[in-house]
Amino acid sequence: MVVQGLIEFGHDVTTREQAGLGISDADVLRYAASTGRILITLNRRDFIRIHQKSPNHAGIIICTVDADITGLTERIHQAIISEANMTGRLVRIIRPSS
Repeated sequence: MVVQGLIEFGHDVTTREQAGLGISDADVLRYAASTGRILITLNRRDFIRIHQKSPNHAGIIICTVDADITGLTERIHQAIISEANMTGRLVRIIRPSS
């Protein structure tokens, strides 16, 4: 599971469920921004649109679906540590072609 892998890398991770949030994309991003958290999502289309309309957030990482959970987790981790400041940024994590 990506969440567990990111925790093992030392990241402070909270899921939407743990935060007691509903499914509204706007609520999830608002919560992430208010707590200074980077939002990680597979919901690329909606969050690209939201980012374009309101880039005031702590960062958004959008991912493609990837059966290689270990590889996906590593790519997310590398994106987080390689960026000095994710504020207002949208980063795409793309599954490598086979």
